[in-house]
This record gives sequence, structure tokens and C-alpha cells, in this order.
Amino acid sequence: MSDNRVALVTGASRGIGAAIAARLAADGWDLGISSRGREALEQRADELRDAGAGRVEVIPADMTDPDAVEGLAAAHAEAFGRCDALVINAGMGQKGAVADLPVRRFDRLYQVNVRAPYILLQSLIPTLRSTAQAHGSSKVIAVASITGVYPEPQLSAYGATKAALISLCETFNLEESLNGVSATTIAPGYVDTDMSDWLKDKIPGDEMITVDDVATMAHAATQLSRFAVLPNVILTRPGANLHRA
Repeated sequence: MSDNRVALVTGASRGIGAAIAARLAADGWDLGISSRGREALEQRADELRDAGAGRVEVIPADMTDPDAVEGLAAAHAEAFGRCDALVINAGMGQKGAVADLPVRRFDRLYQVNVRAPYILLQSLIPTLRSTAQAHGSSKVIAVASITGVYPEPQLSAYGATKAALISLCETFNLEESLNGVSATTIAPGYVDTDMSDWLKDKIPGDEMITVDDVATMAHAATQLSRFAVLPNVILTRPGANLHRA
């Protein structure tokens, strides 16, 4: 078992996941990082080591494949023997009105944004519990969306999956927080990533929430004791956007 604090970060090759991994690396954490493509992960792993991370293990996994998600949890547990923070960041977006969005696209959103996190949580519970027992606490950080709290036109299906993720983590807290394991969902408005490129003709990227803003909140949640449960954090943009993405 590692002597360093250890995190597993999904969707770690770019965007929010890469920023969270970098913030933990700067604190000297050991990291398991995952996304679909090995090449991008290997490059990210080198950057994280340069940024101060201890050991970095690359574990590619496709979130649409339940066996791969279970394999990710098993590979992380085998590699490190502990998980102080599980960062559930891998996800996908899809816009479309309720009248128009094909159900097959909703199904894929649900598969990646809800079903995969459920499998990953379930598979890692023994490791999260044992880590909390040995080291005081362990945390789950799940990147949700403000659309899971407040409605946004064109994002009903996406928002529904993120609302489900928030609900999943809230119930997880009821079941696991007395074991020292608790979950925090972070629900930002539009973040300056490639997932928001479709909107940047209306909202410039430099007026959106930054990936470092989200990483700051994720890192802060990992610093809380087992006696502090932070269920959900909403990050909004300035002005008249307090209840809008």
C-alpha cells in the first residue's frame, strides 16, 4: 500500500480532469489516471510527474463498457491498495430539445454520466472504506453540472443525467459517511473546455468558469476531515446567471 495519498481521476487526459489531477500532483499525491486513449494519458502522466506527483499509473478505460469500468477499479486497487479520492469526471454532453433529441442519444448520456459512475462507486467501495479506516477518511468528487440543479434549454437530457449523479452521491453519503467515506458533487455552469465550444460564439471562453476554478473546489473537498460532509457545490457565472448555466 502506498504511503502517499492516492487518487483515481477519470477523464484525466484533458479539461477539468487534467486540471484536478494537476492540482493533486502539486500536493505530491500518487495518481491513477484514466480516459479512453492511452497515448494522451501517457503524455499527461509525464506532465503530472514533472508537476510533483509521486507514482502515476495510466489505466485506459471506456466508460461505455461496464467490464472496463469494473476493470479500472480493480486495476487501481491492485496498483495502489488505497484510494483517498475518487474523482469521477469522465462524462459526455449532448444538446437537443426534448421534442427532437433521439432516445438513443439519451441512453448513451445515461450510460456514461450515470451508469459508469454507479459501477465505479460500487466497485471501489471496499477500497474507499479500507482507506478511510486506515487513514481517517476518503472522498468521492463527482463533476456534475448546474443543469442538474437548474433547467437549461437544449440540455434536458444532459441535465437529467447530472441530476441523477447528484442524487446518487447524496444517497451514497447517507449510506457511507459513517464509514468515513463521503461524496461531493461539483455543479458548475459553463466551463471553458471543448465541451462548451458550441456556445462560444455567444459566451466567450474567457467569460466562462475556468477548469482551475473547478479543480480548486475538488482539491478543497479532499482536505476535509471525515466529520465534514460537503454534498454539492454550485459554481455560477457572474451577473444574471446565478440560476442559469
